[in-house]
Amino acid sequence: MSTTSPAAATPPPFDPELAAALAVLGGSVPSSLTPGMIPLLRRGKADAPAVTEEALRRGGAFHVEERAVPGPAGAPDVSLLVCRPAGAAAPLGAVYHVHGGGMVLGDNRAGIDGVLDLAQELRLVVVSVEYRLAPEHPHPAPVEDCYAGLVWTAAHAGELGVDPGRVVVGGASAGGGLAAALALLARDRGGPALAGQLLMCPMLDDRNDTPSSHQMAGLGVWDRTANETGWSALLGDARGGPDVSPYAAPARAEDLSGLPPAFVDVGSAETFRDEAVAYAGRIWQAGGSAELHVWPGGFHGFDLVAPQAAISQDARAARLRWLRRLLDG
Repeated sequence: MSTTSPAAATPPPFDPELAAALAVLGGSVPSSLTPGMIPLLRRGKADAPAVTEEALRRGGAFHVEERAVPGPAGAPDVSLLVCRPAGAAAPLGAVYHVHGGGMVLGDNRAGIDGVLDLAQELRLVVVSVEYRLAPEHPHPAPVEDCYAGLVWTAAHAGELGVDPGRVVVGGASAGGGLAAALALLARDRGGPALAGQLLMCPMLDDRNDTPSSHQMAGLGVWDRTANETGWSALLGDARGGPDVSPYAAPARAEDLSGLPPAFVDVGSAETFRDEAVAYAGRIWQAGGSAELHVWPGGFHGFDLVAPQAAISQDARAARLRWLRRLLDG
């Protein structure tokens, strides 16, 4: 019987192309995030060049506008970035995109390039939501902002040129976790009928104690320390305790039946590997539909860091194929 502790377990290797990209980036993509780093990263983001409307239009491929729509009761309006394919006959399928950033960083333009790639290929509308960030706005503010934007999008589908029966919620990292939470909320509140949920390296479990979270401590992108920082910002002292809502941490949901089809992908060499695999497995056990990909040697967000790597191309192609089958079927 092995006496090796989870923290001492040997981590899986990185894909060689990805490892080379990570080495080139060096400290510009830190493994860990501590609370004191949040304001520094936010200032760095504010000083970085913005994703312009011209870039979002992609040479006329998309019409782009920003909408301020009603937020949750008693809360500010929610900003939605709407990108509609130019010249496409409505109604179209749509991706309701939730950005990543560990619950503490980002805006509705963060991470949108990969989603626009899918939308440009499949002629989809993208609606990207901006939600309030923790720790200034802990749970339930982020997910309720996202839900308010989703409800508005479904109610105004005709105005947006969207087929309300072909709306997929999706996101990466914290956005993937929030997308999973939206699917649970929509089911439990009798909200918009979703066609699917696209969960890319999703942040699902506040307990932060899986074997992969221990294996990858201090390695890759978004390690166990960063994960504790993000979840603690969202949940405070409740993190890891018995009373965490499944709408904050979807892995806490006792019932995963009745959810729309899911696409779940994750790297084998990242903190979220085991919680993502477990979530897909529990969807199957509940009688649901899930397509699961574990990309060998992938670290967190690998296809954003190294988009030209062969494994990144494979991951993006798999997402495209799933969306095409789901929305054209």
